[in-house]
Amino acid sequence: MIGVGEVVLKYPRLCWLGFAMVAVQLAMTETSYAAPQTFNTALPVAKGHFVFREQFLYRKASDDPSGADRNLDVLGGISVLGYGITSDLALFGVLPYLDKSLDLTMPGGQRSTRDTNGIGDAQFFSRYTIFQQDRRGSNFRIAPFIGLKLPTGEDDKGDGFGRLPQPLQLGSGSWDPFGGVITTYQTLNYQVDAQVSYKANTEANGFEFGDELRFDTSLQYRLLPRKLGTGVPDFLYGVIETNLLHQAKNETSGGNDPNSGGTTLFLSPGLQYVTRKWVFEAVVQLPVVQDFNGTALEDDFIVRTGFRVNL
Repeated sequence: MIGVGEVVLKYPRLCWLGFAMVAVQLAMTETSYAAPQTFNTALPVAKGHFVFREQFLYRKASDDPSGADRNLDVLGGISVLGYGITSDLALFGVLPYLDKSLDLTMPGGQRSTRDTNGIGDAQFFSRYTIFQQDRRGSNFRIAPFIGLKLPTGEDDKGDGFGRLPQPLQLGSGSWDPFGGVITTYQTLNYQVDAQVSYKANTEANGFEFGDELRFDTSLQYRLLPRKLGTGVPDFLYGVIETNLLHQAKNETSGGNDPNSGGTTLFLSPGLQYVTRKWVFEAVVQLPVVQDFNGTALEDDFIVRTGFRVNL
């Protein structure tokens, strides 16, 4: 699950009394903030306002233990729209566009390419703040979320070799519920976010992806300007994130696929450039642990870049 959400901006250092007043008001404004790039944040979306995020990704996976010399390239654009119902409740919609290409050596020895492109499966979820604590120079929030992935992407595409394998399809064909909880701790100099989530994948077309359990963390640290003065300048943040994903084995025709499922740990460095309304961001997800079953294809890297804006 591509992480989605609102954008945040650090205010300059005022006197502590002045900052305390500003901190209380931030939740009610549409000011931009730094935030995680690979998942959501618990910081609020202002009541009656929208947050739009567009993220572009490139995924490369070519570490193939099967002998077929598989090489997977995925290009995508992920559009996210959030709306603040109240200061605590926000609704989000996510719609991806994907271009998938798999090069491999066929059983006859010839080199072939199987590809597809189009709209993927949409996601809709709600997030509600159940706890918040605002102090001088910092705030802390806890926000559970719950949602549903809809089968909006095509799941039965084929080519000259027949029906494409399910992981290469644009959609799963299934209705998949998911949920979790996010915590955010924010100060003048840095922000820490953490998320745990679970996605229960269901069956469609005689196939079921394994359920997914995720643990994500993010640290955003202000690099520039190092000293805060008066006014509201632009900010540059260094970002480091970790993404731990465990996926159960896929099931086909009632049996487990021995060449699917496993555990991945990504270390993800990045940068964010934050203005009053806009955030421009880029992050690279590098796999440091890939413990997969059988001949499951392993990732080389994932690059994400894009922008966020408050509307």
